[in-house]
Amino acid sequence: MKKHSNKGILLIIVLAQFFCSSVWFTGNAVLPLLIDLGKIPSGFLPHITSSVQLGFILGTFIFALMAIADRISPSIVFFVCALLAALFNLGICLDGINVYWILFFRFFTGIFLAGIYPVGMKIAADYFQIGLGKSLGYLVGALVLGKATPYLITSFITISTWQYSFYVTSFIAVLGGLLIFLLVPDGPHRVVPKRMMFTGFMASFKKRNFRAFAFGYFGHMWELYSFWAFTPIIIKQYLSNHTNVKWSIPVYSFCIIGIGAIACISSGILSSKISPKKIASISLFLSATCCFISPFMLQMDSANLFLAFLFFWGFVVIADSPMFSTLVANSAVPESKAAALTIVNCIGFAITIISLQFLGLFSSIIHPNFLYMLLAIGPILGLLSMKHD
Repeated sequence: MKKHSNKGILLIIVLAQFFCSSVWFTGNAVLPLLIDLGKIPSGFLPHITSSVQLGFILGTFIFALMAIADRISPSIVFFVCALLAALFNLGICLDGINVYWILFFRFFTGIFLAGIYPVGMKIAADYFQIGLGKSLGYLVGALVLGKATPYLITSFITISTWQYSFYVTSFIAVLGGLLIFLLVPDGPHRVVPKRMMFTGFMASFKKRNFRAFAFGYFGHMWELYSFWAFTPIIIKQYLSNHTNVKWSIPVYSFCIIGIGAIACISSGILSSKISPKKIASISLFLSATCCFISPFMLQMDSANLFLAFLFFWGFVVIADSPMFSTLVANSAVPESKAAALTIVNCIGFAITIISLQFLGLFSSIIHPNFLYMLLAIGPILGLLSMKHD
């Protein structure tokens, strides 16, 4: 395929990833409105986030075990999963919904997101072997912006129109699936396994460098989703301590999470000059530093300085994500690349649930200002793992 065609393909994949990933945090963004309506209790954040993550984990495990995106056209897999994720995302809008149904619909939304995020990376890897880091930078950037989008949508709606967040995100998710199905055929570097291998991904884990990069990614995931999920809580906590500061929590949550898109694109572009491993290591170090200094920043009287800190944290916490995807993809066995990427995602997202529940547990034990220091555990272990590739 010609170079200009590859650029067009990348744009389509990026747009599709952005559209489809918008269903991921819709429940989180609408959470305050659902609490005000009495549909769910306060303190429900770890549960509604974990339900999506649990679904994603189960979905990725099934996809990896069955090597679905290796054996079946990944574009078709992406399309079908986009439709189903959009459908279950809409389920919360049904009349008479309760907490159990909310968790049910968020869980199944997560299952079918497993056919979007890692499969999107697989599609990109099938097109771009040279410059994969740059391509995945755009791709993960689109994912981040998509996850932040529900917060922006929610800032324009009222308590009586809370369903519109789900309507909009489901609609654009379907659009994203159609873009891939209609405009992105199988890539020129796609390798189809000759036989069914239920544990084909294990071949990659036998490689030392693959294990090192995978464990670095796991440390990154310990911090990432807990930071994203608790971003509105962090802002609310600062506002309660500084009543003179008036910020829109949904808007600033969107901006702090959304800046990660710029971080991913920047690290992707930079990876053509600096090794992905070095960029990932620097990002892990900087985000761990943010965790450690968070108690001091939460007490900072200067709102502008605190906001700059959150933006910086939102930048470095995700900048390493496309680098880890690149490192894992390039070190995986080609015949089971999709399965390897998917199982690494599966384990990584399992770690996010432990992290979320860990923070939820300690939020009632230690002072809120010191809570986010616990997120440094992941980046530190990730850095130690990267030394053994």
